[in-house]
Amino acid sequence: MALSDFYATHASYRTRLVLNPRDSNRDVVGAAAAGLDLIKNVQVQAIIGPQTSMEANFVIDLGNKSQVPIISFSATSPSLTSLRSPYFFRATQNDSSQVKAISSIVQAFRWREAVLIYIDNEFGEGIIPFLTDALQEINARVTYRSAIPSSATDDQISQELYKLMTMSTRVFIVHMPPSLGARLFAMAKQIGIMREGYAWVVTDGITNLWSLTDPSTINTMQGVLGVRTYVPRTNELENFRVRWKRKFQQNNPTIINAELNIFGLWAYDATFALAMAIENVSMGNFSFINRTNVSSGGGTDLETFGTSQIGPQLIQALTSTKFKGLTGDIRFVAGQLQSSVFQIVNINGNGERRVGFWTPKLGLVRELNLANRRINSTYNPNLGPIIWPGDTTSPPRGWEIPTNGKKLRIGVPVKDGFNQFVKVIWDPNLHTATSVTGYCIDVFNAAMAAMPHAVTYEFIPFATPNGKSAGTYNDLIFQVYNGAYDAAVGDTTIVTNRSLYVDFTLPYTESGVSMIVPIRDNQSKNAWVFLKPLTWDLWVTSGCFFVFIGFVVWVLEHRINEDFRGPPLHQAGTSFWFSFSTMVFAHRERVVSNLARFVVVIWCFVVLILTQSYTASLTSLLTVEKLQPTVTDINELLNKREKVGFQQGSFVQGILKGLKFVDSQLIEYQSPEELNDLFVKGSANGGIAAAFDEIPYMNLFLAKYCGKYTTVEPRFKTDGFGFAFPIGSPLVADVSRAILNVTQGDKMKQIEDAWFNKESCPDPYTSVSSNSLGVDSFWGLFLIAGVASMSALIIFAAMFLYEHMHVLLRLNSETSIWRRILIMSRIFDQRNLNSHTFRKSELGDKSRNDSVDSIGIAGGSPNTNCPPSPSSNSNQTEQHFVFFVHHGRTAENGDMTPSGAASPDIFPSPERRSIELSNSNEPREQSV
Repeated sequence: MALSDFYATHASYRTRLVLNPRDSNRDVVGAAAAGLDLIKNVQVQAIIGPQTSMEANFVIDLGNKSQVPIISFSATSPSLTSLRSPYFFRATQNDSSQVKAISSIVQAFRWREAVLIYIDNEFGEGIIPFLTDALQEINARVTYRSAIPSSATDDQISQELYKLMTMSTRVFIVHMPPSLGARLFAMAKQIGIMREGYAWVVTDGITNLWSLTDPSTINTMQGVLGVRTYVPRTNELENFRVRWKRKFQQNNPTIINAELNIFGLWAYDATFALAMAIENVSMGNFSFINRTNVSSGGGTDLETFGTSQIGPQLIQALTSTKFKGLTGDIRFVAGQLQSSVFQIVNINGNGERRVGFWTPKLGLVRELNLANRRINSTYNPNLGPIIWPGDTTSPPRGWEIPTNGKKLRIGVPVKDGFNQFVKVIWDPNLHTATSVTGYCIDVFNAAMAAMPHAVTYEFIPFATPNGKSAGTYNDLIFQVYNGAYDAAVGDTTIVTNRSLYVDFTLPYTESGVSMIVPIRDNQSKNAWVFLKPLTWDLWVTSGCFFVFIGFVVWVLEHRINEDFRGPPLHQAGTSFWFSFSTMVFAHRERVVSNLARFVVVIWCFVVLILTQSYTASLTSLLTVEKLQPTVTDINELLNKREKVGFQQGSFVQGILKGLKFVDSQLIEYQSPEELNDLFVKGSANGGIAAAFDEIPYMNLFLAKYCGKYTTVEPRFKTDGFGFAFPIGSPLVADVSRAILNVTQGDKMKQIEDAWFNKESCPDPYTSVSSNSLGVDSFWGLFLIAGVASMSALIIFAAMFLYEHMHVLLRLNSETSIWRRILIMSRIFDQRNLNSHTFRKSELGDKSRNDSVDSIGIAGGSPNTNCPPSPSSNSNQTEQHFVFFVHHGRTAENGDMTPSGAASPDIFPSPERRSIELSNSNEPREQSV
């Protein structure tokens, strides 16, 4: 039909294909013989076929050697691609193209593991590596591979299915031809694994050949999901189906309701492609070049057949061929058809029902709407309603504990102490445990009761025949890794090295390792304990600020306040007395400057905070030091080579060795009583000075010996106690969720109350450390006080310089900077008689009593003790110069001599006139 249809629409073509059919009877040897006969004796230019992947393997080698293209429409095994033959063209979908669709289904229903069931031949094995990789990409694990030979008996199939039934995995992916698949599902239904809780997914090896499946087989596959190549419905396709069915009925009148499968459509399109390619190379040489003379017997010796001259041109023509076929777009890329869309079908009732599609771009979608580009959500499968095995719409979990299989073997540690966590009662006569109880056991039982499905298990102590511990906790974990136990339940801490061998659930206890030390009653007090509330740097900083604040107040008050004047020692004492007396707010000196008042207010606030903090810290020290830990620092233990303890079999030993403790310093203990005895002995008498253990054990120990011990820094982070399962176990996620349900409810409190003493004790995790206060706690206050003081000084200096700027302006330009500073300092040392604090006194008398030097200004100024303001100078138009007088003696060179040797300085007026003691228009006025 393909050739007749092709040449009916291409009557002008110069070439015609002639078919030379051969029947291999689905035999590999028969296919090889037929291929060799066609190439050597018939000298065909191309071969369409063979049907199976096993047959195609050898025929492809023949085609490659003879340069004859092999076009297969039904050999789907991915292993054929590995031959890398340029003369092999696959006019069908590669089996590997559907693995993404299958993994998308597994991911959509959050299945974490699957079992692969496949036929044990090249067709079945070819897809397995690709399917395994696709599942691993979504973090799904292949727990088992079941290879079933095509010649397997029903008993052999049943035996394999019974093995699968004892496993926890409930997701099965089947890849085999319909003939073997029908037997597999019949036996699966018979033994009871086609029921609720199971998920079956079949590849297109079965779904593409539904037409070959009888109704009885359909009945055994109820609830199965299938992946099938999608062929769009077109008018051309429907017209061809009708014509094919009419012709098939004419040739086979005894066969009713025959259906054309997709392989027939691919054969039709493959014939069209070859006919187009042949026409494109019609001008070439279609002859063969024989390698040797053909023997007279016409044998089939592999060394005697020739090679096609048109072969290289023909494969180029096939590669460039593109057209719209019955199955869609036909185009070969590296000899392969491109991946297409897959249908997701559900076997229900008397046939199949489409529930969605899978496309390379969109993933799983319910309807094939190419305009909808929304990517499918992983946790919300965008599929139609699915009827699963057991006639249920609830998706299978993907795994469960087999009720007819063995119980979970739960390993539990055996220990002599801390039995509140795990307590194993051993019968020495029966050499077995009579009971397994404890806090950890109750938590596990509660978690199992909260599971969404029933789990059967039994506790098996990790013990020797005499009931003693068989090893450490690491040994117990390794037994889970080796498969001796299905899980480990007990006070097992989650640590890094153990997680390399097992998967842990979420923790159900507090985490961390702490150091515990005895508490001593420190009755003898240190005579210098009053210094401890503040650190040395805070003491020094505070003292410096007291001195600095006294200096600032003296600067601001010296010119206007009699309390801050007098001899130098008196002024220094007054300033420091004023500053330090603010600690108790006993300062009596008046502060008259607004700037000084601003500084004092800020400083009093700082002092208030410092004194209150000091008082609180000192009170705390005097109280806390009555119960002082014997050790507060781990370095103290290392430096003194003190002995420390750890619980027998605990991972804490590794932490201590990492801290540079040597073996001679490490002592094991098994129970709280033994730990207390070691503390009582002390490190010098074979005991210990400190112990390191996990927080749950410390809680128990401190509750029993309340008030005798406490915990101190450091604390090491761990993840708490958890249950251990083999790596990849699906129980981990469900048990973790169950633990959350238990720990967040009242059940956990009931378990803790049943096993642990709830006496009221001080918080054992209050770290004992230094109560001293440092600069870090108060640097903000000091910053505020410093900024306020410096701001006041800057403002005062600016005002002072501005007020006496005329003095600097009238100085000789040759006067040194040091002289200028000296002059301004002498002015600063004088009273500011313009201040309101001096207005009630006789300004002249005070000037004579307090000043050694005075400032005289020639002119009619009413105040001869202070320099005139700039405004008064501007009004004295007759003034000639300004000068300093020292006991009535002056010098023109401007030098000042002490004790009346010479005048301090002479500052000539701009007119540089001679020195006069009076104005020519006024009577003489003597300056003293």
